[in-house]
Amino acid sequence: MQKNSKTSPNSNRVARSLHAHLVIALSLGGLIYILAVTGTLSVFNREIQRWEQPTAPEMGSISPNAAARAAKTVFESEETPSTHLYINFPQPDLPRTVITTDTQAFFANADGTVAEKEHFPWTQFLLDLHYYLHLPQVIGLTVVGALGAFLIAMSISGFMSHPRIFRDAFTFRRGKGLLPMVDLHNRLSVWTSPFHVTNALTGALLGLATVLAFTIAAFNFDGDIDKVFSPVFGEEPPEIVGKAPIANIAGPLKYMASEYPEQPPTFFILHDPATAGQHINVIAKHTDRLIFGEYYNFSASGEYQGNVGISDGTIGQQLIGSVYNIHFGNWGGLLVKIAYSIFGVLLSVIIASGLRIYFVRRNQKGLYAPKLESAWESIVWGTPLNLTLTLLLAVAGVLEGLGLVMLFWIGLTATVFAACIAANPRKVRLILRLLTGLALLITVLLHGFYNLNNSPSLAAYSVSIILLAVAGIVSLPTIPLLRENATAIGIDTLGRNN
Repeated sequence: MQKNSKTSPNSNRVARSLHAHLVIALSLGGLIYILAVTGTLSVFNREIQRWEQPTAPEMGSISPNAAARAAKTVFESEETPSTHLYINFPQPDLPRTVITTDTQAFFANADGTVAEKEHFPWTQFLLDLHYYLHLPQVIGLTVVGALGAFLIAMSISGFMSHPRIFRDAFTFRRGKGLLPMVDLHNRLSVWTSPFHVTNALTGALLGLATVLAFTIAAFNFDGDIDKVFSPVFGEEPPEIVGKAPIANIAGPLKYMASEYPEQPPTFFILHDPATAGQHINVIAKHTDRLIFGEYYNFSASGEYQGNVGISDGTIGQQLIGSVYNIHFGNWGGLLVKIAYSIFGVLLSVIIASGLRIYFVRRNQKGLYAPKLESAWESIVWGTPLNLTLTLLLAVAGVLEGLGLVMLFWIGLTATVFAACIAANPRKVRLILRLLTGLALLITVLLHGFYNLNNSPSLAAYSVSIILLAVAGIVSLPTIPLLRENATAIGIDTLGRNN
């Protein structure tokens, strides 16, 4: 009795932690998994943009006069005056100049002439899915931020439910069955924990920042949210009504090239263009820093008015300015992106294997739940399948915008429903993997056919090669396994997997 009383507190803690871990995984695992998959893909969103629209003009840089010429041309083409005029400058991973207003966006040629309209519907669909889960913006950010917080809670509860998890960090039992799966789940969780905990934390901060700002504004600033963000991003000057000639766009860019040659501009913002109160922000990149950039402020005439302080201000400003780049891996070039993608895949594996372990343990106790288990497999493999189907129809020019959103969510729902009817997780997994590989292959072939007369960049070729490799990795191992079960698939309804 004495021995049991000494061990019971630890046993109770482990049991409670494991219960919390399972509750979070069962209730929110699907959405967290979708965020992990889309986050992995979003790391390469710029390369996917170039693949999706390979005909856009590319350049290493653009002169201030050429950028100003293109910006004025696009602004003057607006039927309704725009309240903002933006210039995206060429970056190493996206060497394109884009002029954007409130209603449209065009690429610019290096000489300042306006080229084709910006159009990458699938990349935008992917980013909106990862940022907002296609919900209204504030609600979506809140939900995604909360899911990031739950992922942290799931990580902590997972560690607490395994007292020896760090001691056994390099233990891996080979063979078949439950133990190798458990070891893989636990070892990957330990080895990648610095990444996925940091990523979940920064994702939660990004997602919940707007909600926190509204709350702070409501209690302290009479609902004025600008006063919450102004200590970080600077204050907006007072609005001045009245028309005026469009601001000097080239002047601030020339000033930056002359005075800050080591901080190349990444983004140009003209607020309230062609009004008496127009003013300019130039966001410039600071190399070897985690911050997304620094705001340099200019008057309409091009007079420099100082910087906001993200690069040299308070520690809080610099930390907040670094969250975005840390979360998306925009701070170290291609090698960092590759590392983020590998960690993202491993996080997806951790999430997928966690619930598989749960179902295997249930099966060992005779508590079979083939429909629920099949539903989980349909989320794990139905997510990449339906993402691929949306990509295929976007490349084909059949769907974009809301159509892609509806296809993904309706398609994923239908996949889960069909899997529950099939009630055989193993065969559901194999079929969805095969369909994903076939859909990827068709997508790449269709993309190549549509661009036979174009000269895609190396980045575009790389995306096609990677998609083909993924198609092979996902689908080819399933073919012999499906052949073994072909008769069963045709006769029964994918009966229960024991």
